[in-house]
Amino acid sequence: MPAATRRIPKGLALYATVICVLAVVAAVVSFANGSWLGIVWVLLAGLTSNMAWYYHRRTARVAE
Repeated sequence: MPAATRRIPKGLALYATVICVLAVVAAVVSFANGSWLGIVWVLLAGLTSNMAWYYHRRTARVAE
């Protein structure tokens, strides 16, 4: 296995998940206030959700 794969911080998936949850909360607040800026927050939530899933799977694969 390449050395770069072994150096993944274990908390990276957790950080991405936290940012995803915060983006969802920001989207809800934006839409509740009648702002269309919530669309940007939804897109950010989707991006960080994919990042969290990717890093979770990557660290699980390295741990095997």
